[in-house]
Formats: sequence, C-alpha cells, structure tokens
Amino acid sequence: MSGQADSKKVVIAALAGNLAIAACKFAAAYLSDSTATLAEAVHSLADTGNQGLLLVGMRLAIRPANDRFAFGRAGEKYFWPFVVALMLFSVGGAFGIFEGVDHARHPREQTGSHLWSYGVLGISLVFEAMSFRVAWKEFKVLAKGKPWQEAVREARDPTIPLVLAEDTTALLGLAIAFVAVGASHLFGLPILDAVGSVLIGLLLCVVAVALARLTHGLLIGTSASVEEQGEVLYLTEGVPGVERVTQLLTVHLGPDVVILTMKIAFRTGMTVEEAEDVTNEIERRIRGQIPDMQKIFIEVDSQGDGRGLEAARKAYERKRSAEGAASRVPEEAAPDSGRSAADESAP
Repeated sequence: MSGQADSKKVVIAALAGNLAIAACKFAAAYLSDSTATLAEAVHSLADTGNQGLLLVGMRLAIRPANDRFAFGRAGEKYFWPFVVALMLFSVGGAFGIFEGVDHARHPREQTGSHLWSYGVLGISLVFEAMSFRVAWKEFKVLAKGKPWQEAVREARDPTIPLVLAEDTTALLGLAIAFVAVGASHLFGLPILDAVGSVLIGLLLCVVAVALARLTHGLLIGTSASVEEQGEVLYLTEGVPGVERVTQLLTVHLGPDVVILTMKIAFRTGMTVEEAEDVTNEIERRIRGQIPDMQKIFIEVDSQGDGRGLEAARKAYERKRSAEGAASRVPEEAAPDSGRSAADESAP
C-alpha cells in the first residue's frame, strides 16, 4: 500500500542477503582459520534464522479468529521478534564471546590465508549495505519525518526497526572483523583476532537487549499513539448526541489490530434507539479514519474516571487549533486578493 512501510519486503531482502553471506563467511572462516570471521559467520546464520522466524510470525498473524483465539493472532508479530532478540543474544552474541575467549586462552597459529577473510568480508559488506538500504528506505516511510529515536520508540510494528538494527549491527560487526583480521595479520598476534570475536559478541548482546526491551512493551500491551487517541476523541465528541468522553483506553494486540474501549456521556433524555444510532455512528467514523481499530467497545457512563484522556485531549486540542488556523488563512487572504483585483481593474 502506498505510504505504508512494507515489512515483508524488508525481511525477505535481509533473509536472502544473510543466507548468501553466511555461506561465504563459513567458507572463509574455515580457509583462513579466523575466529573473528567465524563469529561473523555465526552472526549471519543467526540473522538468517531470525528472518525466518519473523516470516513465521507474519504467516501465523493472519490466521482468522476462532474459539480459542477470539481476537485473532495478531500478537504473533510481537512474540516472534522477542524470540529473535533471544536468538541474537544466545546464538550470535554468546557464541562470539565464547569462541573469542576460548581462542584467547588457547591461542594457535593461524595457517590459513587472510585473503579469504578480506575477500568474503568485502563481499559481505556489499550485501549487507544493500539489505540496509532496503530496510532504511522502509524505515523512513514508517518514521514519517520523525527523528529515528522517536520513530523506534513509537513503532507499533517492531519488524522494520528490528531488521534495521540487525543490518546496522552487521555492518559494525564487519568493520570490527576487518580491523581484527588485519591487525592480527599485521602484528602476528592471533589474540587480536580473538578480541575481535569478543567485541562482535558483546555488540550483538547489547543490540539483543535493546530489541528485547522494544518488544517487551509491545508484548505486555502498548496503547495506540497519542495522535490516534486524539483523533478518536475528536471524532467521537463530534457526533451529535455525545456530550463528552469520560474514559478512553486502547491496546495493540498486533501492529494493525487495536482494541478501543470508551465510556461516554450521552445527551440527557436520549432513547435506547437513539443511543444505538449514535454508537453506530461513532464506530463508523472511527473505523473510517483509523482502520486498525477493529474492536470497539462503548459503555454509557457519565462518571468515567478519565483514564487515557489527558494526552488524548492535548492531541485533540492541537488538531482543533491546526484546523482553526487552516480555516483562517483563506479568510485573511480574501480581502488582500479583493484589493489586488480592484487595483488591477482601476484605471
């Protein structure tokens, strides 16, 4: 869809690149006897498995709701990225550290040619850069002009930030491997190659913890964005018959499935039939503007506790102010254009 980030395209591009890179790195690690190159090979293999897990999550998430999963399985897109973070920590990071420490404690002379490592690391750099370019392009669509830190923090679909983080880590890991292999060859110190492996492992562990933290909030239930909550408030209180919203709560079941619950004070004296019509109109307007809000539950309650309204009310006021400013522009411009036309017609 135009204007929407394509998560599946990003994952497939990363999967294809990492599969080819992993095969090349393992061959180079065997031929060059480089621990840092081996750590990078395991890193690429872990990334390949991770992309496979993300595709599994996407596949499971589209299964229809049933008696066991009444709201569907959209949460699969949150569970599997969390598994990916665990895999990155254990398979990628822990293995790199273990191999590096083992080779540092028991150094052995490297009999293979370093040219294999240089060649494969260079080729890997090209493939990783291509994958990074695809992920970065889709991330910019997802960010919608926001700073990257804010975009990551507010992301409700972790797939693209996760793949982008993996690609960025891979590029940094390749740089470390280049330096480690080169320094080991230049100074004749195999331990420098082992140090490179440890650094790559530590880098992967740090990124894995950051990704786990990102997906943790989504797993336990993150609210819709403040802008979307403000839009809900704006649409709801604009329906005739609604006096005010007294509570507004949202939770993401998945990237594109949101549960919305509201308590609303209706106009005094409204009949049951009128209340039903107003409720249906509220749901129609919200789903028309925010399709992700598929599950909407409304309760008549003039004494709601106000939860979820503070931030939404601020976003609502910003929207009203912006619309008011936009409506004033033509009014202010009209007299100027009228004088200009009169001046042009004057002799």
